[in-house]
Amino acid sequence: MSEFRAVDWRDGKVILLDQTRLPHEESYLEINDWREVAEAIRSMRVRGAPAIGIAAAYAMALAAADSRDVFAAADELAGTRPTAVNLFWAIERMKRAASEAEPGQLAQRLLQEANAIAAEQDAADHTIGELGAELLPDDCRVLTHCNAGGLATYSFGTALGVIKAAHRQGKQLFVWVDETRPLLQGARLTAWELEREGVPMALITDNMAGHLISTGQVDAVITGADRIAANGDTANKIGTYGLAVLANRHRIPFYIAAPLSTVDLSIPDGRSIPIEEREPDEVKSLGGKQITGDKVAARNFAFDVTPAELISAIISEKGIIRQPLEAGMRKLAMEDDGR
Repeated sequence: MSEFRAVDWRDGKVILLDQTRLPHEESYLEINDWREVAEAIRSMRVRGAPAIGIAAAYAMALAAADSRDVFAAADELAGTRPTAVNLFWAIERMKRAASEAEPGQLAQRLLQEANAIAAEQDAADHTIGELGAELLPDDCRVLTHCNAGGLATYSFGTALGVIKAAHRQGKQLFVWVDETRPLLQGARLTAWELEREGVPMALITDNMAGHLISTGQVDAVITGADRIAANGDTANKIGTYGLAVLANRHRIPFYIAAPLSTVDLSIPDGRSIPIEEREPDEVKSLGGKQITGDKVAARNFAFDVTPAELISAIISEKGIIRQPLEAGMRKLAMEDDGR
């Protein structure tokens, strides 16, 4: 079991673990230009809602260190990924820090704030893991989708943090890992993390989940989140909604694990969550090789929204929010120091 950091700051540079090269190469980008961080977010060299929030915070610290307009940098960073609310939460927090900075202290103040965001995420991950592990009994067979591990946050993870914490407690778990088309975050990233952790697992294609759930081979489903509306509706990687429907139909728990920075109280429900649509070529290719004819059309929605009534509980760093979600989530979110 070895630790890694998806995002870090070292010697005046932003350090990113290049997730497009995993699992075959553990390669780190050393970046000293905030625009390169923005491009890394856009190209998904760094991905996962909390991780891109931390990356954006450090990008603004880079802009300040280079005597650039941090508010212009904030605007460009905000345009990189539209769905993950942690990005906007971190940017707004950094803008407040910039506005409050003493003359001549801007760069130092923004680096301090970015470091605080990273440290708070790390602490939240471990708390989410410990709280969520209580929901997974011994011998539990868990299905997860996309990657909500340390690669998506800072080092430990949310949904995978729950699985890691339960495993470290000595619970015997088995994890079904959805491959997560089209960019294979499950196959490339989640399997990589679980292998490092020594958690028993098997990779499946996304369309195997229904068979496994309907034949009693899954005891719980757990995923992360990119944005949670005020009523509990949750946007996450495309395919999450289908898993929630399956879990509900077959009466197994469906859990969301996410920090409170993922909760967007300004949005009443999932209908208001913007859904990113990426380039269709991602769907038409596999492993860098085109798998369709040149004239085949494709659509590539990156996220879907799971209605709150399908979610058994949301696991946050301030507690487990159970049904009805809206009242409990609003209470906990308002207690968050960042609000």
